Amino acid sequence: MDDTDRELLAQLEGNARLPVATLARRLGLARSTVQARIERLEERGIIAGYALKLGDGARGDQIHATVLLSLEPRSTPAVLARLKTLTTVEVAHTASGRFDMVLKLAARSTAELDAALDAIGEIDGVKSSESLIHLSTRIDRLG
Repeated sequence: MDDTDRELLAQLEGNARLPVATLARRLGLARSTVQARIERLEERGIIAGYALKLGDGARGDQIHATVLLSLEPRSTPAVLARLKTLTTVEVAHTASGRFDMVLKLAARSTAELDAALDAIGEIDGVKSSESLIHLSTRIDRLG
């Protein structure tokens, strides 16, 4: 991946719906060259897909939380299998440090969030958890 690919990715991160002709103009390249670069980035897995990111207005009054989990040794696969069944779990990351896993949850109400936290706490292999309720977003570079 060279500087042109990085700039192409930056342009697409800003607006993944930009026409190839517009990208070509911005990068000072031929349209066919830009199209070939996009295809190569997709084939290499650097571009994994294109997605719609909903704004706060579309999300309604969802409550978001980050949950930090400490797990029993060798329980990660079983815990992940159970977490996949919980629709409130949007993202799960393994982590290093004091906690073994970091989750992002989204719920429609405090009652739904509370039930999700209870369900997570009851999973075999979860030693402890710490929950952080998101109040407002001040920086969002992901979209």
